[in-house]
Amino acid sequence: MSFSQLMKQLKQGHLDPVYLISGDQSYLSDQIKQAFTKLIPEAERSMNIGIYDMEETPISSAIEDAVSVPFFGERRLVMINRPYFLTGLRVKAKVTHHVEDFLDYLQHPEKSTILVIFAPYDKLDARKKITKTLKKVATTVEIGKLREHEIKTTVKQRIKAAGYTIDENVLERMMQLTGGQLTAMMNDLPKLFLYNKESKQITLASVNGLVSPSIEQSVFDLVNSVLEKDVKGSMEIYRNLLLENQEPIGINAVLIQQFRLLIQVMILKRHGYAQGDLAASLRVHPYRIKLALQTVRHFSYQELRNAYLGLVETEREMKSSNRSPELLFELFLLKFTRHDVA
Repeated sequence: MSFSQLMKQLKQGHLDPVYLISGDQSYLSDQIKQAFTKLIPEAERSMNIGIYDMEETPISSAIEDAVSVPFFGERRLVMINRPYFLTGLRVKAKVTHHVEDFLDYLQHPEKSTILVIFAPYDKLDARKKITKTLKKVATTVEIGKLREHEIKTTVKQRIKAAGYTIDENVLERMMQLTGGQLTAMMNDLPKLFLYNKESKQITLASVNGLVSPSIEQSVFDLVNSVLEKDVKGSMEIYRNLLLENQEPIGINAVLIQQFRLLIQVMILKRHGYAQGDLAASLRVHPYRIKLALQTVRHFSYQELRNAYLGLVETEREMKSSNRSPELLFELFLLKFTRHDVA
């Protein structure tokens, strides 16, 4: 089920006993939490809504709440956040979870309770019994794998509802700057609304001035600058990242990751993979795949390989020598520009 389908279902009053909200998209998660909260009359919320963080509270406490009879009302709402035991992640949490209690509940969910599990993860461990059982019982809502048109539609709906307009090229620029992250775009809208209060038209100038580039977008710009062998432009972007308190070793690691992605995209594209297939196969945000496809059209496999290997060598030197990371990156650029990188 999609986000919009869930919203429609809740408005119609059709409720299921258990929901699994899968995916890391905080804006949509907040919208869903608000929609479920509104199902409980305001006067009853303090008594009939329970919110539990699984990194701080055992699952048994949430289940005890779920099986309780509502206080002076028809429904009880129990929301469970960060259920890491559904994944293969190792989390340093001082909590012991008896998932058997959860399994027992799923066999016979309480009819007067709406149990909503928010799992902000890219992937759940499908091998675990608790995950298998939950997926069989729960109505699953996927919010983490939004396509580009779904993100744009959601943003345009919010802009229209506020009484503003935006041109397609301006919206595309917002996508570029935020790396296609819906939550980041939504967080930037209040600033854009205030700046464009008189015209009610979100302008390109305001987006360029007010929307800060994501680390992913800055690295994407740096990748293109490196491939274009623009040493001066590359160093300017690199130093701006340092000014934003990004660690040199971290910048280099993200660059390696991005060049690895470009190589994978180029190879798989040659084997007939379409944009949607690439996003699913590589488990990468669809917008990043779109940008990668645009990049690989203009460069050769050898250029991508040379840059990747050069950055791997730069990382080794950053970890093993006392030389300045900034100097090492600049040396990489000079070698790559002269085609000396292995």
